[in-house]
Amino acid sequence: MTNYEAIIGGRKVDAEQHIEVINPATEELVGTCPDCTDEQLEAAVAAANKAFKTWSKTPDQSRVDALNAMADFVEANAEELAQLLTQEQGKPLNGLGSRFEIEGCIGWLRATAGMSLPVKTLEDSDEREALLLRKPVGVVASITPWNWPLMIAIWHLAPAIRTGCTVVVKPASLTPLSTLRLVEILNEALPAGVLNVVTGDVGHKLPSHPGIDKVVFTGSTPVGRKVMANAADGLKRLTLELGGNDAGILLPDANIADMAEGIFWGAFINNGQTCAALKRLYVHESQYEEVCAALTEIAANMPVGNGLDENNIFGPVQNKKQFNLVTELVEDAKAQGGRVLCGGQPQGGEGFFYPLTLVADVKDGMRLVDEEQFGPALPIIKYTDIDDVIERANASEFGLGGSVWSTDIEKAKEVAAQIDSGSVWINGHGQVLPHVPFGGVKSSGIGVEFGIEGLEEYTTTQSMHIPK
Repeated sequence: MTNYEAIIGGRKVDAEQHIEVINPATEELVGTCPDCTDEQLEAAVAAANKAFKTWSKTPDQSRVDALNAMADFVEANAEELAQLLTQEQGKPLNGLGSRFEIEGCIGWLRATAGMSLPVKTLEDSDEREALLLRKPVGVVASITPWNWPLMIAIWHLAPAIRTGCTVVVKPASLTPLSTLRLVEILNEALPAGVLNVVTGDVGHKLPSHPGIDKVVFTGSTPVGRKVMANAADGLKRLTLELGGNDAGILLPDANIADMAEGIFWGAFINNGQTCAALKRLYVHESQYEEVCAALTEIAANMPVGNGLDENNIFGPVQNKKQFNLVTELVEDAKAQGGRVLCGGQPQGGEGFFYPLTLVADVKDGMRLVDEEQFGPALPIIKYTDIDDVIERANASEFGLGGSVWSTDIEKAKEVAAQIDSGSVWINGHGQVLPHVPFGGVKSSGIGVEFGIEGLEEYTTTQSMHIPK
């Protein structure tokens, strides 16, 4: 058991009180982290502000070199990070698990290093030259969730550092250890104070802190609303990537044999604990039983267990609260006539293991359909009319992602364009790319991440007018 320490101003910092972190597969202690004090939070924000004065003026190539060096350091420590991530988060080492997440961190750092925001010439006439400059917004507070703790930390901090900002990271208290170690590793490539990390309840004060210029938060919609309210007095810039209840629509011509595997992974990536996972599957009545059978066959053959076992592809639900919610939603669906195709009962014994669960014969209005389950349970809903199912898919407060499955790409594009979501996929679900903007509409968030548009969110604009 190791006590991991905060990083403030390039130095390790401990506290008198500690937070215990358990392995969701065994319910045993993995390690501890500091329950940081108010004074330590102030020190982290002060260190970031001090570093910003020089980092914001660092030559562009130096920032590029720093991000590539950060990627090199993560790559050199990849297996250590993957092992630690599996122990505290529960996801398996293999498949779309911890090693996959670390590979994503490395790739995202390198991709972000390759992006730039050059000065734009808006006018170059006999009368004047008008330029648009992008300037770093300042000190960024990054508040990350427990489902993809390292990947999402990189999603926040890479564009911040690339644009000349400095960062204070606050990881989820359920999965802080791998982030603490990650930040320690990344500091080897950065000047002191550019990247800091604090843990504990004190992090909740970051959105309202006067030394913070921007808040980027990934997590639930209720918490996102609190973050937004706390940031309001300071008129801070915000990027919020919040909850989702993504609908997938299978058109009547969908090739089930070819598409079932993609549908399955769209729903169950990271054990369903992904904001942009497929969480409601609408299937035309003509193919309903075929889809149910195909997905059941895939789910029934997936090994579930402790993520440190190299043979397992799925691990536990990350925490007891989420485990209880998944159980509750499935039980509610069963009580209202839902037909359990596989799973549907807690596994019992040590750990928060809930089996991969498919529930057929459910309807809009049931909790399993209307609420974000964020776990290994997928409702499969029957429909007859295309226009009606589009309306049903859009009848949600969320609008993060959606998907359409069809052999007719033009028809799929026509339907996809009518889905109210920030992202929509055709014959796939949930794939994110470093060069393609990603964000939600409605209650799924504000702003975007990734790509040039995501990079711009860490900057302010300055228009420069030059007479001739």
